[in-house]
Amino acid sequence: MIVRYLTHPQVMIDPMMPVERWGLNDLGSARVQAILTSATLQQTRSVVSSAETKAVETAQPIADALGLELIVRAKMHENDRTATGYLPPDEFEIVADRFFATPVLSVRGWERAVDAQSRVVAETLAALNDAPEGDVLLVGHGGVGTLLMCHIAGWPIHRIRDQPAGGGNIFAFDRHTLRPVHGWLAMETLNDPQQAN
Repeated sequence: MIVRYLTHPQVMIDPMMPVERWGLNDLGSARVQAILTSATLQQTRSVVSSAETKAVETAQPIADALGLELIVRAKMHENDRTATGYLPPDEFEIVADRFFATPVLSVRGWERAVDAQSRVVAETLAALNDAPEGDVLLVGHGGVGTLLMCHIAGWPIHRIRDQPAGGGNIFAFDRHTLRPVHGWLAMETLNDPQQAN
């Protein structure tokens, strides 16, 4: 049995709105629609999402297509960046680099990487404990997804492990052994079972 962690794809950026309330843009929504009939996902028995709008907008159509109730777990949210709110892209990248490079320090008031990692790992294990037998799809965010993958793989926290730009990526691990199955792949590989397993 496989656990897949899917990050939300492209979002509609609105500097006037809290980041956690951003939704998917047209490209992000189209990418979600493109995987709804994925044969790879047919063994999924639980879809679990962060409560952030962009994650729910990714997870809900997948859960609906699979005939499953979406489970929302608020603690699966992205690393807490409310201290700065929206940052212009160039500035965000600089702060994100520091977030990963100094995991035991709070960068500009952001949640520390070690704390975000502990939170997402604990919430993932709780979600798996609650889920029925079968594959599980977790839908969340690139930052905490990277922290989760580093924990699963036994890697130190480092941005070199971050997902490719743009979001909409997936990694997988074995549900029982928690061993990695594959690293980040574009979500579209779910339509190609040879790549997605």
